[in-house]
Amino acid sequence: MRLSRSLSLLLLGGTCIFSAQAQTNFDLIPKPSKVTVASGIYNIPTQLSVIVSDDFQAAAQLLTEHPAIKGLAVEVLKKNKKAPKEGFRIVKAVDADNLSKNAYSIQIDEKGLLLKAWDTPQVINGIYTLIQLGYLQAEPSKIAFATIVDEPRFSYRGLHLDVSRHFMPLSFVKKYIDVMAIYKFNNFHWHLTDGAGWRLEIKKYPELTQKAAWRTHAHWKDWWNNGRQYVEKGNPNASGGFYTQEEARELVDYAARKGINVIPEIEMPGHSEEVLAVYPELSCSGKPYSQSEFCIGNEKTFEFLKNVLDEVLTIFPSQYIHIGGDEAEKKHWEKCPKDQALMQKEGLKSVDELQSYAIKQMDLYLQSKGRKLIGWDEILQGGLTEGATVMSWRGEEGGIKAANAGHDVIMTPGSHLYFDSYQTDPRTQPEAIGGYLTLDKVYSYDPIPNAIQTDKVKHILGAQANIWTEYVPTTEHVEYMVFPRALALSEVSWTNKDAKSWPDFQRRIQSHYKLLQELNLNYYRPSFNVAYTASYNAIKNNSKITLTTEQLKTDQIRYTIDGSEPTIQSTPYTGPFELSSTGHINAAYFQDSIKIGPTLSFDIDIHRAIGKKVTYNTQWSGYPAQKDSTLTNGLMGGLSYHDGQWQGFTSPIDVVVDLERREEIHQVAMNFMQMIGPGVYMPGEMEVLVSDNGRTFRSIGTVKNDVSDTESKLTFKRFELKLNKAQQARYIKIKASNPKKGYLFTDEIIVY
Repeated sequence: MRLSRSLSLLLLGGTCIFSAQAQTNFDLIPKPSKVTVASGIYNIPTQLSVIVSDDFQAAAQLLTEHPAIKGLAVEVLKKNKKAPKEGFRIVKAVDADNLSKNAYSIQIDEKGLLLKAWDTPQVINGIYTLIQLGYLQAEPSKIAFATIVDEPRFSYRGLHLDVSRHFMPLSFVKKYIDVMAIYKFNNFHWHLTDGAGWRLEIKKYPELTQKAAWRTHAHWKDWWNNGRQYVEKGNPNASGGFYTQEEARELVDYAARKGINVIPEIEMPGHSEEVLAVYPELSCSGKPYSQSEFCIGNEKTFEFLKNVLDEVLTIFPSQYIHIGGDEAEKKHWEKCPKDQALMQKEGLKSVDELQSYAIKQMDLYLQSKGRKLIGWDEILQGGLTEGATVMSWRGEEGGIKAANAGHDVIMTPGSHLYFDSYQTDPRTQPEAIGGYLTLDKVYSYDPIPNAIQTDKVKHILGAQANIWTEYVPTTEHVEYMVFPRALALSEVSWTNKDAKSWPDFQRRIQSHYKLLQELNLNYYRPSFNVAYTASYNAIKNNSKITLTTEQLKTDQIRYTIDGSEPTIQSTPYTGPFELSSTGHINAAYFQDSIKIGPTLSFDIDIHRAIGKKVTYNTQWSGYPAQKDSTLTNGLMGGLSYHDGQWQGFTSPIDVVVDLERREEIHQVAMNFMQMIGPGVYMPGEMEVLVSDNGRTFRSIGTVKNDVSDTESKLTFKRFELKLNKAQQARYIKIKASNPKKGYLFTDEIIVY
């Protein structure tokens, strides 16, 4: 007996709200376009056959691969036969269904379960929705009556994996593909070659896998710091590996069954020191270990690259072939006779145009084979051929420029989609290259920047996250860095912007931690760390402090403002609070009266220099933060120099703050950070000078650095000069030396 449609329950903001079927879970990720849940439960039979249209037979087999879907057999519907009106059915859509070409629909009612779509890719998307539902249910044999209609926002939804810096076994790459499929990614970018190792068998060039795939140290960092040498396969110290062509084809077929296209990346013209170590005649010097860029003026370079691509094309049917194109060090080309001769012959005015010439040659070659070239945004330098696709990684600027020029673009900016970045307080995490990218920041990303012209939006194909593995040596570590951030990206790439909601996603993802456990993934667990933001109010002369945690319950946070250690009796955090005077705040997360997270400790400084003018005798570089208001805006920097409060300098710091009148000075301080992976160091020393006229300064003290320049973990230090005797002055000059010639980052001049 059909239940009245009046019993159907409403959807609020895409969230299913129902009570009678509390045991049913529709916390799908990515969020579908439309889900309507009704009263009633479909009891899935113990022995169940899936009746499937012949076109979708292979796709239907995917249902049998997951333990969440049990006791399933696939029964193919013979041609010209109508599907039964009951049971589990997967059939081709018809015009009367009013279904978009890229959509699928699922109907669950008392008659059973019906999945409809026009083509196999959409059927696969629907099947993985069903697989997710199977994992999410407390009782997979029971599912509420529901209707799902769904389609993706973007056609390109990608994840990347760097297997050059650390080789990953084929079994793991398959597991990676498995999880990608569940979350509706459809492109796997396989970074197969780079200076740390060549990972694909090329039969014409056996030395690439006989030697260039093997190095002296297992961990990239050890290899990088100890000579960067390659060794023959079979050497007792050889570390690395490669995929045979048969293995690569196996992965391509494996991924294709799950609706995923495999895009190989063969790096050129830079990041190729492993090639030039075994074929040095392709370098400008002719010597191994002398450079990482191919010699563009050498005809044998293009012969080599085309021969390699010929074999790559027989393995990978992907329309797209990635050629890298990033971070080429072009100084060798400026002095190489062959390169200079080619530039003169072709009328090229710069080495940028020389790189563009090389990219164009490879693009034309791929086009002649019916394929398309993808490269990192550096391929824009010197001009780009029509038909090439750009991956924008150095922010969005390259992607905006390319799209507005009519080129297809895949957005992959480091700020939001580089999963080798830290995902919580770096001081509590395994070493990473740098950066700071939380789950909510990934979720906040929109692949279509406002600067894209309206008629060019179609050129934004989608988004991709990258995981570079210099500091990620194991498969378990890859899983830790990628998941669950990949789940946030899956929704960014799939769900319409106006249907996204961070609080709703945060609620739904709680159900997926169980799914990730079922898949035996070493995912990053929600941290018990407490984080804070502080905003200074110039009118009230106070700071508003907000405490947050990755846990859902912020009322489990306890804090103090007098510097004492928080206990369960300390003030519970119920919302933002204000401080009108300097305070030292400690905060921690508690569960069942026990402190289970580290103590967050920070200062709120309501000091004399807030709002005062700063004169820069040396200018910031690359990281302007809030420009000339940064150092006296009352706001401290957070855990990342990308947060808009840390100001970066590549020269020694020399700044002057004007207190506007003579003041009694007791203490002067500045905060600095160190993270040597990306080249951020402490100053050698900080000197404080004072003046009454702003012209003649006298030194009142120096604070020396005591943090080793080899300390690789994120470190903060408050350089604080406390005066035994107060000084009277209007102007305060602070000079900080830069002995390592890296970046100095500071956030505030603090004066008491």
